[in-house]
Amino acid sequence: MTKKECHSETRRDLLKSQAGAIGAALLAVAGAEFITGTRARAQTQLTPDAALKELLAGNKRFTSGRMTALDEDLKILKQKTVDQQEPFAAVLSCADSRVPVEFIFDQSIGRIFVARVAGNVITPEIIGSLEYGAAVLGTKVILVMGHSSCGAVKAAMQGTAAPGQITALYRHFQPALDQAGSNLEAAIKSNAKMQSDLLRKGSTVIAGLVKENKVKVTSAYYDLGGGGVTLLE
Repeated sequence: MTKKECHSETRRDLLKSQAGAIGAALLAVAGAEFITGTRARAQTQLTPDAALKELLAGNKRFTSGRMTALDEDLKILKQKTVDQQEPFAAVLSCADSRVPVEFIFDQSIGRIFVARVAGNVITPEIIGSLEYGAAVLGTKVILVMGHSSCGAVKAAMQGTAAPGQITALYRHFQPALDQAGSNLEAAIKSNAKMQSDLLRKGSTVIAGLVKENKVKVTSAYYDLGGGGVTLLE
C-alpha cells in the first residue's frame, strides 16, 4: 500500500470512528422522531435520481434567469416552515459567500438541507449533519459541490501561511493536490469527488441508505462565472 493510500485509509477509519459517536446521538433523536411521527414525509415519493434531477432543473432555471423560488419563499416561510422542514436534497458546499446554494438550484426555503465549510470537506461533524438530513429529514440526494476559484484549495496548493487554525484545513486537500498537481480546477474537482467518496465510506448510516437505493451521494462543480453546475460522477 502506498503512502497516499495509507493516508486515505487512515482518514477514512478515523472519520468512521469519530462520526460513529455523533451518528449514534443523531439516530437516537431520529428514533424519537420516527416514534412521535414528526419525521418529514413530503419527499417519500421522490427517488434519489428524481431528487438530483430536480436540483439540476433548478440550476438550469438559475442560469437562464427564470427563477421561480423567490416568488414562493415568503408564503412557504409563513405557512410551512415554522414547525418543520421537508428538504428533498442535501448539499455540502464551500463556505464561500459567492456560492448561495438555494439560489444556484432555484429552491425555496425548507427545500435544501445545506452544510457549509471551507473547501467542502468531510469531517465528523459534517457527516453527523448529513446523516441527520438523510435519516431524519428524508433527503434523497447528497451533493458534495466544489466551485471554481476556491480560495481554500488554492491556499493549500500554494502553502500560504495564515493565522489561527486556517492552515488546519490544508491537510484535507492533500490527496486531491497529489492527484492534480498544479492544476487548480483539477484539484478542486478531485477534492469534491474524494470528499464524496469519504462520505459514502465514512458513514455507516449513509452507506446503508445508498446500498438500499434510498439515497444517492455524488459530487459536482459550480462555475462562478457562468452559474452552471456540472456533475463529476
